[in-house]
Amino acid sequence: MKFKSYVAKLFAQFVSNSEKNWMQHPIETQDKLFQELISVGKETEFGRDHQFSSIKTYEDFKRNVPIRDYEELKSYIEKVKEGKSNILWKGKPLYFAKTSGTTSGTKYIPITKESMPSHIKSARNALLNYISQTNSADFVSGKMIFLQGSPELEEINGINVGRLSGIVAHFVPKYLQKNRMPSWETNCMEDWEAKVDKVVEETLPENMTLISGIPPWLVMYFEKLIEKSGKKTIKEIFPNLQLMVTGGVNYNPYREKMIELIGEDLDVVQTYPASEGFIAYQDSLQKDDLLLLVNNGIFFEFIPTDEFFEENPTRISLKDVELDKDYVLILNTNAGLWGYNIGDTVRFTSLNPYRIIVSGRIKHYTSAFGEHVIAHEVEQAMQETLKIHPAQVSEFTVAPEVNPTTGLPYHEWFIEFAQQPVDMNAFRMELDQNLRKLNSYYDDLIVGSILQPLKISPIQKEGFNAYMKSQGKLGGQNKVPRLSNDRKIANVFLELGLVEK
Repeated sequence: MKFKSYVAKLFAQFVSNSEKNWMQHPIETQDKLFQELISVGKETEFGRDHQFSSIKTYEDFKRNVPIRDYEELKSYIEKVKEGKSNILWKGKPLYFAKTSGTTSGTKYIPITKESMPSHIKSARNALLNYISQTNSADFVSGKMIFLQGSPELEEINGINVGRLSGIVAHFVPKYLQKNRMPSWETNCMEDWEAKVDKVVEETLPENMTLISGIPPWLVMYFEKLIEKSGKKTIKEIFPNLQLMVTGGVNYNPYREKMIELIGEDLDVVQTYPASEGFIAYQDSLQKDDLLLLVNNGIFFEFIPTDEFFEENPTRISLKDVELDKDYVLILNTNAGLWGYNIGDTVRFTSLNPYRIIVSGRIKHYTSAFGEHVIAHEVEQAMQETLKIHPAQVSEFTVAPEVNPTTGLPYHEWFIEFAQQPVDMNAFRMELDQNLRKLNSYYDDLIVGSILQPLKISPIQKEGFNAYMKSQGKLGGQNKVPRLSNDRKIANVFLELGLVEK
């Protein structure tokens, strides 16, 4: 056994044992964390503005601290950007993670001395948990891709600024530096298409054992590798490839395409990282849900999605959540985010331990007719349909057509097929039936002849990449929303001529 692999197994067992305490006592862990956050927060400007000194319980906190999104917290963040101390958290943050928001423009998310280790430790523990499960650590001796945004940082009043993935690049352990791909110079490239081509060039001759990225990027990377090498599968190119680590979007809609490209159903660890904190990771290869990290510097709150836009929605902590119910995820963090609406919705699949799936975005849904269809439902409908009507789907998004030239309104599915179904109409009707089973409101609209069954508009190969490029968002950290409540994305597809005739 190679030395690195041996040491990794020992460390994985140690970490696995140490993690059991908080997993067995999640509510106590969250309660203790809540008190620690309040204790630090009361010394800040935000804490004084919201009477943290009088907060003893979670009920007190809810009365004092409203739910906010980035725009509503921006006045405090601007003070931090000006170089002021003790605004949202003690002192100044170490970094700002720079993200592109759909409604807020560029966001600057603080990362503090206390929160930075949480990002690093969680990514590490996701891999160590995999080693502990499988008793296999062979991948640590090969080459590993951690494709990131540029690690080059800017500075605002003494605070370093960059993409989260670029910031994290500065914390890759020394013992992994020699194994890490691509080169620093390639990671610094801003042109995404040129960057992927360079990654292909650098990795093609290497012994790649772990590859990490969001699924749409992995598909692009794998297709380019196959094209350049002349091989038929990724396993022919990288016979020792053992593991993929993904994040950002649900992996399941991409699974069949990945199996075809790779040549087998490779082990996959799904993660849920965000600039605001590392929220969850897949702790079992037998399950697709994610372990909620209740010990990771984040006190979680939840609001039922069907109440979110009400004046006084229900707002609960972890102990009161229920299975199979969609919640808007609210964060309170050791980076100084308080009552912060990250914009994601989650659904609990287990309460012992607490496991979740990301069911969508609170702003990304289709409800032009009152149906409130969410990402989890369209992804599940697609997954069930592909079991009956084999096809390969590279990417898809859904938009309402409220004013068709003829007939009733409908949902329009823009789908990029790697391989189209044999019978497109049968595929379409199966997809519609599956969505009706998952969303009773949608079913009522079909039954009541308010809507007609969905329609499919096939998108040309590489069409989604062309769309992202037209929006200036082609890159490893960006993805097309699964659903829209308007025709903005649909209209761009049509204007660019990306819909197949």
